[in-house]
Amino acid sequence: MATSETTSGGATTFRPANEVPWEDLDRVFGERGDPARCHCQWLKTSDRTFTDMPVEERTRRFRAETGCDDPEARATTGIVAYRDGEPVGWAVVEPRPAFVRFRKTRVQWAGRQEDRADEGVWAIACFVVRKGFRRQGVSHALVVGAVEHARRHGARAVEGYPMELAPGVEDIWGELFVGPRSAFDAAGFLEVTHPTTRRSVMRLALQRDGSQREDS
Repeated sequence: MATSETTSGGATTFRPANEVPWEDLDRVFGERGDPARCHCQWLKTSDRTFTDMPVEERTRRFRAETGCDDPEARATTGIVAYRDGEPVGWAVVEPRPAFVRFRKTRVQWAGRQEDRADEGVWAIACFVVRKGFRRQGVSHALVVGAVEHARRHGARAVEGYPMELAPGVEDIWGELFVGPRSAFDAAGFLEVTHPTTRRSVMRLALQRDGSQREDS
């Protein structure tokens, strides 16, 4: 089911990945760079498993997880964003326990105690914005679309772990794969913790009817 959000860069439409052609998602990831090499498998595996896994296997796993070309699939791992019919972005959004790496990393858990296996909390864990469409509000729109997708699948809350770059510094090493903090701020997320100088844990609590809760 498609939803949409309008930002300064224009109207963006979202679809669950299983409802779109694999070719569209493949265009977002491209053939070079970290997205094409990783295909969102770094967060799903341990260091050794990821390092030993050929790129072709990462791609195969990712394609199976997204369920592209299969509208009847029972689950998918994220959403694809479109502008004027062009695929422009991708965001991973799933129940937080799906991300193996989150179970041990300090960023997610510093300063708080909660059930790490709670599937009612979803995480927006990774973004890819297609070259030529960056700095046009796509990341913010993807956060909005990811929240809607999570809400429709019963999420009680949605989290993100965005990065802030120092003033005047560009994202040379791909650190913003977690998304910029500004995108989460604009979507109504509130800071839970600030575990490092540039990383935040942001959270949006949802009512059962899908509205936001004031105790987010």
